[in-house]
Amino acid sequence: MTDSNTTSGGTNPSDPARAWVFGDNIDTDQITPSRFIVSSDPDELAQHAFEDLRPEFSDSVEPGDFVVAGENFGSGSSREHSPLSLVGAGVSGVVAQSFARIFFRNAINLGLPVLICPGADAIDDGDEIHMDLDTGIVVNHTKDEQYDAEALPEFLQSLVEQGGLKAYTKAKLGR
Repeated sequence: MTDSNTTSGGTNPSDPARAWVFGDNIDTDQITPSRFIVSSDPDELAQHAFEDLRPEFSDSVEPGDFVVAGENFGSGSSREHSPLSLVGAGVSGVVAQSFARIFFRNAINLGLPVLICPGADAIDDGDEIHMDLDTGIVVNHTKDEQYDAEALPEFLQSLVEQGGLKAYTKAKLGR
Protein backbone atom coordinates (compact mmCIF):
# COMPACT_ATOMS: atom_id res chain seq x y z
CA MET A 1 0.00 0.00 0.00
CA THR A 2 1.20 3.47 -0.82
CA ASP A 3 1.25 6.58 1.32
CA SER A 4 -2.28 8.00 1.43
CA ASN A 5 -1.15 10.97 -0.61
CA THR A 6 1.09 9.23 -3.17
CA THR A 7 -0.25 8.72 -6.68
CA SER A 8 0.32 5.97 -9.22
CA GLY A 9 3.11 8.03 -10.76
CA GLY A 10 4.92 8.03 -7.40
CA THR A 11 4.37 11.74 -6.86
CA ASN A 12 2.80 13.23 -3.78
CA PRO A 13 0.02 15.77 -4.31
CA SER A 14 0.62 17.14 -0.80
CA ASP A 15 4.03 18.42 -1.96
CA PRO A 16 3.92 21.93 -3.47
CA ALA A 17 4.66 22.07 -7.19
CA ARG A 18 4.00 24.16 -10.29
CA ALA A 19 0.49 24.65 -11.66
CA TRP A 20 0.02 24.36 -15.42
CA VAL A 21 -3.18 26.30 -16.06
CA PHE A 22 -5.58 25.61 -18.91
CA GLY A 23 -8.98 27.08 -19.71
CA ASP A 24 -12.48 25.70 -20.16
CA ASN A 25 -13.54 22.81 -22.38
CA ILE A 26 -10.13 21.19 -22.75
CA ASP A 27 -10.98 17.97 -24.56
CA THR A 28 -9.10 14.70 -24.72
CA ASP A 29 -7.67 15.52 -28.17
CA GLN A 30 -6.11 18.66 -26.71
CA ILE A 31 -4.67 16.65 -23.80
CA THR A 32 -3.34 13.84 -26.03
CA PRO A 33 -3.79 14.39 -29.77
CA SER A 34 -5.46 11.38 -31.37
CA ARG A 35 -2.63 10.88 -33.86
CA PHE A 36 -0.43 9.73 -30.95
CA ILE A 37 -2.73 7.15 -29.41
CA VAL A 38 -1.16 4.24 -31.23
CA SER A 39 0.49 3.33 -27.93
CA SER A 40 -0.73 2.78 -24.37
CA ASP A 41 2.72 3.36 -22.90
CA PRO A 42 2.44 6.21 -20.36
CA ASP A 43 5.99 7.43 -20.99
CA GLU A 44 5.48 7.57 -24.74
CA LEU A 45 2.09 9.28 -24.40
CA ALA A 46 3.59 11.83 -21.98
CA GLN A 47 5.87 13.07 -24.77
CA HIS A 48 2.77 14.32 -26.58
CA ALA A 49 0.68 15.67 -23.68
CA PHE A 50 -0.83 19.05 -24.66
CA GLU A 51 1.45 19.06 -27.73
CA ASP A 52 -0.87 21.17 -29.89
CA LEU A 53 -2.10 23.40 -27.07
CA ARG A 54 1.14 24.03 -25.16
CA PRO A 55 4.09 22.53 -27.05
CA GLU A 56 6.49 23.29 -24.17
CA PHE A 57 4.54 21.16 -21.69
CA SER A 58 6.14 17.76 -22.30
CA ASP A 59 9.69 19.14 -22.15
CA SER A 60 9.08 21.41 -19.17
CA VAL A 61 6.67 19.56 -16.88
CA GLU A 62 8.35 18.21 -13.76
CA PRO A 63 7.29 15.17 -11.74
CA GLY A 64 4.84 16.39 -9.11
CA ASP A 65 3.47 19.31 -11.14
CA PHE A 66 -0.28 19.90 -11.33
CA VAL A 67 -2.72 20.53 -14.14
CA VAL A 68 -5.35 23.16 -13.33
CA ALA A 69 -8.32 23.89 -15.55
CA GLY A 70 -11.70 25.54 -15.79
CA GLU A 71 -15.00 23.91 -16.66
CA ASN A 72 -15.50 20.59 -18.45
CA PHE A 73 -11.89 19.33 -18.42
CA GLY A 74 -11.39 16.10 -20.37
CA SER A 75 -14.51 16.17 -22.54
CA GLY A 76 -14.62 14.19 -25.75
CA SER A 77 -13.38 10.65 -26.19
CA SER A 78 -13.77 7.98 -23.56
CA ARG A 79 -10.27 6.60 -24.10
CA GLU A 80 -7.90 6.38 -21.16
CA HIS A 81 -4.92 7.73 -23.10
CA SER A 82 -5.39 11.32 -21.92
CA PRO A 83 -5.18 10.71 -18.17
CA LEU A 84 -2.54 8.06 -18.86
CA SER A 85 -0.37 10.67 -20.61
CA LEU A 86 -0.59 12.85 -17.49
CA VAL A 87 0.40 9.92 -15.28
CA GLY A 88 3.36 9.29 -17.59
CA ALA A 89 4.36 12.95 -17.36
CA GLY A 90 4.48 12.66 -13.56
CA VAL A 91 1.53 14.99 -12.94
CA SER A 92 0.52 14.49 -9.33
CA GLY A 93 -3.06 15.69 -9.72
CA VAL A 94 -5.61 17.64 -11.72
CA VAL A 95 -7.67 20.44 -10.21
CA ALA A 96 -10.58 21.76 -12.29
CA GLN A 97 -13.83 23.62 -11.84
CA SER A 98 -15.55 20.60 -13.40
CA PHE A 99 -14.65 17.44 -15.30
CA ALA A 100 -16.20 15.42 -18.05
CA ARG A 101 -17.48 12.37 -16.16
CA ILE A 102 -15.59 9.81 -18.23
CA PHE A 103 -12.27 11.63 -17.81
CA PHE A 104 -12.86 11.87 -14.04
CA ARG A 105 -13.54 8.15 -13.82
CA ASN A 106 -10.65 7.16 -16.09
CA ALA A 107 -8.26 9.30 -14.01
CA ILE A 108 -9.37 7.61 -10.77
CA ASN A 109 -9.10 4.18 -12.44
CA LEU A 110 -5.48 5.02 -13.34
CA GLY A 111 -4.60 6.38 -9.89
CA LEU A 112 -4.49 10.05 -10.94
CA PRO A 113 -6.06 12.30 -8.27
CA VAL A 114 -8.67 14.73 -9.53
CA LEU A 115 -10.43 17.37 -7.46
CA ILE A 116 -13.44 19.47 -8.43
CA CYS A 117 -12.60 22.95 -7.19
CA PRO A 118 -14.88 25.91 -7.96
CA GLY A 119 -12.03 28.30 -7.03
CA ALA A 120 -9.57 26.82 -9.53
CA ASP A 121 -9.87 29.92 -11.70
CA ALA A 122 -7.97 31.89 -9.02
CA ILE A 123 -4.83 29.82 -9.67
CA ASP A 124 -2.40 31.33 -12.17
CA ASP A 125 0.01 29.49 -14.42
CA GLY A 126 3.24 28.90 -12.51
CA ASP A 127 1.73 29.23 -9.02
CA GLU A 128 3.02 26.71 -6.50
CA ILE A 129 0.12 24.62 -5.20
CA HIS A 130 -0.63 21.37 -3.44
CA MET A 131 -3.77 19.36 -2.80
CA ASP A 132 -4.87 17.55 0.32
CA LEU A 133 -6.83 14.51 -0.80
CA ASP A 134 -8.21 13.86 2.68
CA THR A 135 -9.78 17.28 3.16
CA GLY A 136 -10.24 18.41 -0.43
CA ILE A 137 -8.29 21.60 0.20
CA VAL A 138 -6.09 23.07 -2.54
CA VAL A 139 -3.40 25.40 -1.19
CA ASN A 140 -1.85 28.11 -3.35
CA HIS A 141 1.55 28.85 -1.79
CA THR A 142 2.31 31.64 -4.25
CA LYS A 143 -0.76 33.67 -3.26
CA ASP A 144 -1.08 32.36 0.31
CA GLU A 145 -4.65 31.23 -0.42
CA GLN A 146 -6.61 28.03 -0.11
CA TYR A 147 -9.61 26.78 -2.04
CA ASP A 148 -12.27 24.29 -1.03
CA ALA A 149 -12.64 21.37 -3.40
CA GLU A 150 -14.86 18.32 -3.24
CA ALA A 151 -12.89 15.70 -1.31
CA LEU A 152 -12.89 12.29 -2.94
CA PRO A 153 -15.11 9.74 -1.21
CA GLU A 154 -13.16 7.19 0.83
CA PHE A 155 -13.56 4.42 -1.74
CA LEU A 156 -12.25 6.59 -4.60
CA GLN A 157 -9.35 7.72 -2.42
CA SER A 158 -8.48 4.07 -1.81
CA LEU A 159 -8.42 3.46 -5.58
CA VAL A 160 -6.04 6.38 -6.05
CA GLU A 161 -3.89 5.29 -3.11
CA GLN A 162 -3.50 1.81 -4.57
CA GLY A 163 -2.46 3.20 -7.95
CA GLY A 164 -5.78 2.72 -9.71
CA LEU A 165 -8.47 0.11 -10.22
CA LYS A 166 -6.19 -2.64 -11.54
CA ALA A 167 -3.75 -2.38 -8.60
CA TYR A 168 -6.65 -2.07 -6.14
CA THR A 169 -8.27 -5.23 -7.50
CA LYS A 170 -5.00 -7.16 -7.41
CA ALA A 171 -4.47 -6.11 -3.77
CA LYS A 172 -8.01 -7.17 -2.84
CA LEU A 173 -7.48 -10.54 -4.50
CA GLY A 174 -4.09 -10.97 -2.86
CA ARG A 175 -2.18 -11.13 -6.13
